[in-house]
Amino acid sequence: MLGRVAGGLFWMFRYLERSENTARLVDAGFRMALTRPDGTDDEWGSVLQTASSMSAYLDRHGEVEQAKVIDYLLREPTNPSSVMSSIAAARMNARAVRTAITREVWEAVNDTYMIVKQALARPIAPRDLPEVLGMIRQQSALVRGALHGTMLRNDVFDFARIGTFLERADNTARILDVKYYVLLPSISQIGSSLDNVQWETILRSVAGQRAYRWITQGESSPMTIADFLIFDGRMPRSLKFSVGKIATNLGYLEAEYGTRHDSHEIIDRIETRLDNGNIDAVFDEGLHEFILEMLEGLARLGAQIARDYRFED
Repeated sequence: MLGRVAGGLFWMFRYLERSENTARLVDAGFRMALTRPDGTDDEWGSVLQTASSMSAYLDRHGEVEQAKVIDYLLREPTNPSSVMSSIAAARMNARAVRTAITREVWEAVNDTYMIVKQALARPIAPRDLPEVLGMIRQQSALVRGALHGTMLRNDVFDFARIGTFLERADNTARILDVKYYVLLPSISQIGSSLDNVQWETILRSVAGQRAYRWITQGESSPMTIADFLIFDGRMPRSLKFSVGKIATNLGYLEAEYGTRHDSHEIIDRIETRLDNGNIDAVFDEGLHEFILEMLEGLARLGAQIARDYRFED
C-alpha cells in the first residue's frame, strides 16, 4: 500500500474518533458543571486542558466561559480539533482514499459531515446540547458499523483500526490525568460526594458507567475507576483494550508485509507495561507520572508508525 493511502486511512479514523471524543468531553464538562456548588466555570478549563486547546482558546477569547468553550470545541473553524474541523478533516481524508474504502463507509462519512455541519451551523443552546452531542456520537458509531460490516480484514482495515485506537488511548489517558490533578476544588474533597460525582461523570464521558457498575456491583472509588479505565481489558475505551488492539493490528501488518519495524517494538513495550502493571503500583508511583509516560509513549508510537509506513510519501 502507498504511504499516502495508509496515512489517509490512519488519519481519517483518528479524526473520526477525535470528533466523538471531543463530543463526549463536552458532555462530561456540561454534566460536571451541574455538580459545582459555586456555579463557576472551573471545570471548563480542565476540559480545554484535556483537549489540548487551552492556549489557543485563551489567545482567542481571553477568559474561560462555558458558552465560549462549548462553541470553540464544537464549531470553531480555527480549532483543528473541534468536532466540525475533525469531521471535515476525516471527510477530506476519506475522499483521498475513496478507492480503498467501500461505498458504505464513504457514504457514512459523507452523511456524517453533512448532518453535523447542519446541526452546528449556529451556536448550540444549552437545552439542545445533549441531543446534539448524542447525534455526533451516533454518527460516529454508524461509520464504525459500516467499517466493520463491509470492509475486508486487510491492511486497509488495519490502518483504520490503528488510527482509531491510538486516538482513543490518548483521549482516555488525558481524561484521567486532568481529572486527578485539575478537576478537584481542593485536596480535602478527595473521596467526597462531589469527588465521586465527578469521577462518575468521567465514566460517562467514556461510555463506561453501566459496565463499571456491573463489574463492581455498585461499589465506587477513584482507585477502582482508574483501574477500570487503565487495566480492564474488557472495557473498549480502556488503555489496555486500546493498546491491545493497536498491537494486534500492527501484528497483522507485520505478518502481511513480512517486515518488523520500530513501531512494533514501541507497542510491545507499552503493552508489556500495562500487562505487568496494577493500580496499586500506579498510585504508589503517581497517576500523573504514569499517564505522562503513557502519553509520551503513544506520541512516539504515532510518529514512528508514520515513518515506518511512509505516510509522508
